[in-house]
Order: sequence, then structure tokens, then C-alpha cells
Amino acid sequence: MGSEAYWYYIEYEDDLNNALQKLRLREFNAGRYNPVVFDLEFPIEKKSVSPGKKHNKIEEAIADAGSEGTRSILDLQTVSVDDDFCIARLLQKDELLDYFNTDKPTKEDIEDNFDVLFDDIERGKGVCIIIYQNETPKEILFAGYSFD
Repeated sequence: MGSEAYWYYIEYEDDLNNALQKLRLREFNAGRYNPVVFDLEFPIEKKSVSPGKKHNKIEEAIADAGSEGTRSILDLQTVSVDDDFCIARLLQKDELLDYFNTDKPTKEDIEDNFDVLFDDIERGKGVCIIIYQNETPKEILFAGYSFD
């Protein structure tokens, strides 16, 4: 098996960790995670599959997914500047400049550089990027790779 990329766009809010937790809960409740749905199609849209949760808690879903992980945002547990497993690492100004030639990337900037961005994400890890529109925070991108 190979690891699978996943990514989500959500509305911006100042508290990035709170935004991540809301997203995790939304996807858990929708049942969009392994082992409920093995191959998710990204990006998630209103028409995306939504079979409903099959576990009582996110932790149970993670345990049931085993070494593959949930192949979803459930695998990222917190936002941090640290680079570690199960972390949505907030990209810093120098990294944003390297990837997008700006420290306030638009959605188009990010999507134009998806290949390079995902090349640098390791299995079981993720990133968090604030997306700008007209120099104002508009959305947040959470992206990562499954464990296996």
C-alpha cells in the first residue's frame, strides 16, 4: 500500500486549532474516514460521500484504522509549528515565500504548487496554510498524507 494525500479547505478563523477540531468532528460525523470509506475523493464537496460515523469516538476510529491511519483529517490531531506525526504544521513565512513567492498565498497560488507542497509532506504528517483573498485571510488549507 502507498500513502494517500488528503486536503480540506475551510473558512478562516483566528483559532487554527479550533478550526481543525471542527473539521475533524465534521468529517468524523460524516463518516469520511477509513475504515468507513477507504478511498475518499478530494477535495471534499457537498456531493461527497457521507455514510455517517460508524464509531462512537474519533479515538476509536483511529484505533480501528490501524497502521494505515484514517486516510483523512482525523489523523491530524493539533496545529503546531513543530514538525511531527499527527501534527498540522503551520507553514512559516520563509516557507510560504519558498513555495508561493508570497507570505499571503491565494488558493490559486497553493493549487498551482500542490505537487511541490505534497512532495515535502511525509507520511503521517500534515500542513496548515492560511489562504488569502485581497490580502485578507479567507480560508485555511489542511493537507497531509496517510500513514500507509
